[in-house]
Amino acid sequence: MTTLKYLMLPACAVLLLSARLHAGNDDARKLAATGQSGQLPALSAEQQRAVGIVIAVAPAANLPQRTEAYGRVLDPSQLVADAGRLDSSRAAAQAAAAETERLKGLYRGANTSLKALQVAEAAQIEAQGRAREAQARFVLRWGPLARLGDARRGMLINQLAAGRQLLLRADLPGRHSLGTMPTEALVDVDGIRVPARVLGPLPQSAARIQGVGLLLQISHPPAGLGPGAELPVVLEGRGRDGRMVPDGALLYGEQGAYVYHVLPDKSKDGDTRFAPLPVTVLQPVGNGWLVTGLRTDDHIVVRGAGVLWSLQGLGKGSGDD
Repeated sequence: MTTLKYLMLPACAVLLLSARLHAGNDDARKLAATGQSGQLPALSAEQQRAVGIVIAVAPAANLPQRTEAYGRVLDPSQLVADAGRLDSSRAAAQAAAAETERLKGLYRGANTSLKALQVAEAAQIEAQGRAREAQARFVLRWGPLARLGDARRGMLINQLAAGRQLLLRADLPGRHSLGTMPTEALVDVDGIRVPARVLGPLPQSAARIQGVGLLLQISHPPAGLGPGAELPVVLEGRGRDGRMVPDGALLYGEQGAYVYHVLPDKSKDGDTRFAPLPVTVLQPVGNGWLVTGLRTDDHIVVRGAGVLWSLQGLGKGSGDD
């Protein structure tokens, strides 16, 4: 049995090297789309069996968006401080504006000096600047809460202080954009999945993780859960339509991910012709990926795509090679 195995190795090598390579106008477009170069591989049925190529149709699937994140319970005292700073700076800006208007009326009646009016105007500009700075800082740190009215924000702060609500920041390491906004979140607390409301994205990235963040709200949190706790989070979104392809089917080129699919026309020798086809990767699923860009009649290489990539690379060399 061992002798037969070693006798088969040279035969497989001969089959690989004898594969014919062809290309057409439509094939060149597909090559350009995937950033590949060289001629397209064409293999007979015998050669496909020898190198282990398997062809199949990628099944359709509709899967919910599912992303794992790292969560950290936020300290409500920081929110109280930032909200207080925002409110006081706004009040100071309003008081400075009112003082300026009062001095303008006195100046028109010659009851105050121009210098006093100018000092008031300078104080108003400075107070407005501090109010804008406090607003910008609040938006960066608390994002969605900046859109709440003063009354609703005050009610939330009271609930946070009483422990009836928790705010949690969920970070996605290595990602700087969200794409589709998640609709639900589940926080893993000692093996128990606690639902959380997704309030919206946070503009300021976490310094230690360098990823985009979301603000979550947990109502009636488990006893003992408090600020500083770090917990796994699963973010789920609306279902997305696509097709399932195994890990071995995906390759990556200059323009992104692609698979090899079977061309409808055979070569002049009757061999099956393969060409790269760009796909968009949506999310990992088990031992495969959910992708878009494939049609129902696309037959793709689900095993042995690396062999086709190698054969396509042979087209770059000279005849002597």
